[in-house]
Amino acid sequence: MTNRLLTLLADRPAIFDGGYGWLLQERGLPAGECAESWNVDNPDAVARLHDEYAAAGAVIITTNTFGATEPRLAAHGLSGRAEEVNRAGAAIAREVADRHAVLVAGDIGPTGELLEPLGTLTAQQATALFAEQVRGLAAGGADLILIETMSDLGEASAAVAAAREVAPDLPVVVTMSFDTNLRTMMGVSPAAAVAALAAAGADAVGANCGRGPDEMRTIAEQLVAARPEGLLLVAQSNAGLPALEGDKFVYTVGPEAMGEHAVELRDLGIDVIGACCGSSPEHIGEMAAALAGR
Repeated sequence: MTNRLLTLLADRPAIFDGGYGWLLQERGLPAGECAESWNVDNPDAVARLHDEYAAAGAVIITTNTFGATEPRLAAHGLSGRAEEVNRAGAAIAREVADRHAVLVAGDIGPTGELLEPLGTLTAQQATALFAEQVRGLAAGGADLILIETMSDLGEASAAVAAAREVAPDLPVVVTMSFDTNLRTMMGVSPAAAVAALAAAGADAVGANCGRGPDEMRTIAEQLVAARPEGLLLVAQSNAGLPALEGDKFVYTVGPEAMGEHAVELRDLGIDVIGACCGSSPEHIGEMAAALAGR
């Protein structure tokens, strides 16, 4: 069976974009304010960032909807607006993507709630929350669904189930954050994630966020070793860890080093490469250039 994401890419370089939340704060989003609210309140700022990533070389741009599930939105006074916020986020990205002939990944992050037995949220409830997001993302024009920064396989699987139920034709990418001794906070290893999420129906599985390129290299090796036939692998590392400089936190890995990291990931066998927290359009530009064999 042909991988749906591979078909969608159609021989284009598989380069994701980078961080959003921290960059929006750099551009005026007040600390503590919901980044996703800008999809409806300040769409031009979101569109400019998408545009910069696409111009830098990203072939897949990510909607500003990471925290746009009902529980997270409700905490910011946006209860009942999940589908609206997701649809708006996808529509902003869609307009930019069409200008640059790139793809839109509809972004889904954790709900912020714990699933049973550690919490009270059931798998069925989680799937319903994610389904609301997927409906909005699909209506706004997403080309694929990106489920990212997951720690719990149960929650990740619930999101995959929602995507397959609501938008069965869209490819599904799932990345987990292996930031606790090369496992997720819930103890999931890269190999276990690959096996479970491939079985759940994901087209691509991998890692995002984390502690930086050095650890991502080790994680990538484990992902590649566990890959079943037909599955694409993804890696989107943070630009290192933030260090306090003066009165602000600055990420420690610059664009040129992330470019070298991108080539290293490709040589290890990773198919889809991007970046995460602390990365900017400048980082993605260096990564795209390095992967193109500058």
